[in-house]
This record gives sequence, C-alpha cells and structure tokens, in this order.
Amino acid sequence: MNLMNNAVVNVPMPENEPVYNYAPGSPERAKLKAALNEMASKKIEIPLLIGGKEIRTGKLGKVVMPHDHQHVMAEYHMAGEAEIQMAIEAAMAAKKDWEALRWEDRAAIFLKAAELLSGKYRYQINAASMLTTGKNAYQAEIDAACELIDFLRFNVYYAQQIYKEQPLYSSKGLWNYVQQRPLEGFVLAVTPFNFTAIAGNLPTAPAIMGNTVLLKPASSCVYTPYLFMQILKEAGLPDGVINFIPGSGAMIGGLCLPHKDLGGVHFTGSTAVFQDMWKTIGTNIANYKSYPRIVGETGGKDFIFAHASADVKKLVTAMIRGSFEYQGQKCSAASRAYIPESLWGEVQELLAAEVGRIKMGPVTDFRNFHHAVIDRSAFASITEYIDYAKAADDADVILGGGYDDSVGYYIEPTVIHAKDPHFRTMEEEIFGPVLTLYVYPDAEFVEMLEVCDKTSIYALTGAVFASDRHAVNKAMKKLENAAGNFYVNDKPTGAVVGQQPFGGARASGTNDKAGSYLNLQRWVSTRTIKETFDAPEAFDYPFMDAE
Repeated sequence: MNLMNNAVVNVPMPENEPVYNYAPGSPERAKLKAALNEMASKKIEIPLLIGGKEIRTGKLGKVVMPHDHQHVMAEYHMAGEAEIQMAIEAAMAAKKDWEALRWEDRAAIFLKAAELLSGKYRYQINAASMLTTGKNAYQAEIDAACELIDFLRFNVYYAQQIYKEQPLYSSKGLWNYVQQRPLEGFVLAVTPFNFTAIAGNLPTAPAIMGNTVLLKPASSCVYTPYLFMQILKEAGLPDGVINFIPGSGAMIGGLCLPHKDLGGVHFTGSTAVFQDMWKTIGTNIANYKSYPRIVGETGGKDFIFAHASADVKKLVTAMIRGSFEYQGQKCSAASRAYIPESLWGEVQELLAAEVGRIKMGPVTDFRNFHHAVIDRSAFASITEYIDYAKAADDADVILGGGYDDSVGYYIEPTVIHAKDPHFRTMEEEIFGPVLTLYVYPDAEFVEMLEVCDKTSIYALTGAVFASDRHAVNKAMKKLENAAGNFYVNDKPTGAVVGQQPFGGARASGTNDKAGSYLNLQRWVSTRTIKETFDAPEAFDYPFMDAE
C-alpha cells in the first residue's frame, strides 16, 4: 500500500510551470480577457460537495468582486451541523479504499489535475482569482495557475521520495522496511482568501499521502476552490476523498476539532484563530485515537532592512513590489522597512516618484498595478491603521493614505514614516497596502538589527539589502530567528515551490515548509517492520556456553 512496490523511480524531478506574462498582443492575454468577460457575465450557485454529492442548505453567502462589490459572482451554500457531520462520515467512509490504492494510482489523479490546470482550465482559474479575490493578471498567473500546478507536481515527486526511502541494511535472514501510513483519522484543511494555490495545496498534500480531507475555504475565497474541486473530479478523484464545506469557521471547528477521529489540521490564516485551534486540540487531547498533526502558517510582520551599501533603485523596487503587489495581502508582504540616514534622501525621492506612477483600478484593466482589498472587513481594519498614523505625533503618512469603498474596496498604496521604531504600525500585522519605515543612523546598523529581531512576535519573511558582504553576514546572524524565509537583495515575497520551501516560526506558524518533502512527511505515520525468515529456536546465546 504505502511501501514502494518497485525499484524504479518513475516520477522525475519536475520543472516549475512556465509563467505567462500576458504582454499586449499575446494569445495568452486574449484568452484571459475572454475568460474574464465570460465569467463576469454569469452568476453561479456553489453547493457543498460531500461524498461526491452536491448539497444545498439554503443558507447562502455571496461571492462579490472586490473592485465592484455590487456585482455578485456567485451564491454559495453554507454547511450546518448536519452537513459537517455528514462530511466527517463521508471522509471516514472513503478512507479505507483511498489509502488502499497504490500510491501511483493516487499520484496519477493529481498529476492529471496539474495538466488540466496548465491547459484546459488555466484561464478560468486565473480569471476567477482576478474577479473574486482582486488579483491582477500576473499575480493570478503565478498563484492560481503556476504555484498550484507546482504544488501538485512537486508533492507527487516528494511523496515518491518519502515512500522510496527505506532502511539501508538488512542482516542475513531478515528484512527491514518501513511503511508510510496515512494518519488514522480525517484531516481538516482550513484555507485562506489570498492564495488559490494554498487553497489547493492544503487539502491535496494530505490526500496525496492517502488521507481523506474536509476542506473549509475562506468565506471570501469560495469560487476558486470550488472550481478546483471540479477539476479534481474531472481528474478522477474518488468521492469523499476531499469534501468541500464552506461555512462558519466557528461551527466547523467546533465540531471537527474535538472529534475523536481528527487526524490532523492543515491551516493557513490568522495567528489568533490558529492558537485557538491548538488550545481546543490540547483541551481534548485525551479523546483522540492518535495525537493530531497540527500544521499551520499564520501571520507575519515582514521586513526589509537596508544597509548603507544598498543599491537604492533595487531597494525601492523591492519595497514597492514587496509591499504593494496584491495590495499587501500576503503573509509575506513587506510591512516594515529600516533605512539608513545616508540613503534616506535618495530613497524618499525615488520612492515618491515610483509610487506616484502606480495606477489603481479594476483588475480587468491590465494597466493597473494596484486593486481593491478583499472585503469590507479588511477595508475597515486597514484604514483604521492609516487613520491612526495620520493622527499620531510620532509618525507621518508621507505617501498615499487615501481610501474609498463606494464602488470597490480601494486603499491607496500608503507609506508611513515612523519616528519611533516601535510605532504601532511597525509592530502589528496590517495585511494591506501599508508600509511603515524607520530611518536609523548608519553607525547603529548592528543595534537596529537587534531592534528588528525583537520588534515582532512573527518570524515569517525578511530581506536585507547590502553590497557589503560583511553587512549581509551580520544581518543573517542577527536575524537568524527572525524569518523562516530570508532574502538577500530581493523582496521578501514570491517563494517558489521546490526552490524556496515556505514557512516561518515564532508566531508565524509551525514552519513545516510548504513546497518541500517536509510538509508531506507530516501527513504520514511511519511503521517500521522487521521480518525474520529463520527465527531462533532457543533463548541461549553463544557467550553462555561453558569454557
């Protein structure tokens, strides 16, 4: 079942999916625009998917365009207590047959899904990501298409490596081997709004390893996971392996987390929610068949730290892309920056000029770099921080700061100059297009590295910009525990599957590195087997013989 049953490595190391740039005049651009027009013209109904059946509860939520929140793209049915219990039962019922399949049979389904995403459904998944989560063409391409394709292909490859790894030596007359068993219960996958790739990876990584899953999508990102579920069905995923249950997080968690058959949790979202989930599991720890695996990636207060030797043009470009791509709604987005006094004048001038060139508007206008934030709740939370900075005596809003939700949830790219390195927006996660910077004396480079390390509870991503290698070395040492993904002379976003395994520590999560074999290893329970072909027939050992 979970032991490689042949010695041939038949899944080669994948190559990352090529990223289309959607340049004017390209066939890809024309196809994407056609998909956008077609998708925007339709309103669909999204049911629950439990045990392969479409379930309609009548309790409805809406999927709207962030840039035009009166435009309803879909209505989705929300799970109640009965449907959640039904989903648990469906996952447990499907488990026996699913885990009994040869691993190659499971793998083939996800490799086919990758091919469908790469071709037939590429423009639909990208268009859905653009229209319902507010991504521009390029951000949708690298997420909804390419990264999700990479997760599927690389995870199959990593699964093969895990199954292939066996004890190196068996003594004469015996055989040692290991089996990689799926977890004993079901896995609850709770996905975020900001990455379709994560919404696809969180349920499929455990499923590739033989687990059955309940998928609870974010309420503001239901459309693309539903489309992905249809793609998985077309690829041959059996009924009940992944069960799609949009609905109240409190209700779903309240029923699933204490359940005796909970095998694991695969989570991306807020730190507070993840910590509450962990507490609930801890409270119920004696109830489970096995200790549940808890894998989570949560928040970040990600930084860019510039040394006096930094290249200003490259630094400013990284600040803009790192902070304002996808409106800063990435857990890896640059949210604070440390700039040396000697570079500040040049940085300020170029930053103002470049931010001034940013166009903001609907995702359907490809000239726009910046778009609406995801929903009204995010809009309110982000603008509260901006208003706080405007009223503060120890900070100035030096760029942007405007916002308007009359048509879409628009917030301008905003830069705050803090006079205190511990100003509120230097420390707290905002999850929006707001960058706070602090200007420090050049001579205090090392001291400010220590401040950077101690400023935040998070440790997800960070970057240092310097031409001086000694400065880079000092930054890497001082900030060793401040970021699970660390970048030298690059923005702290855009980790690529297979190249930069992603995850952070401290309050940023369990650092189980999505996009590597380390994450896949969490979804199996290893059994060691020793088989003896000619067992001893007496208890005596040679040393016991008389002289």
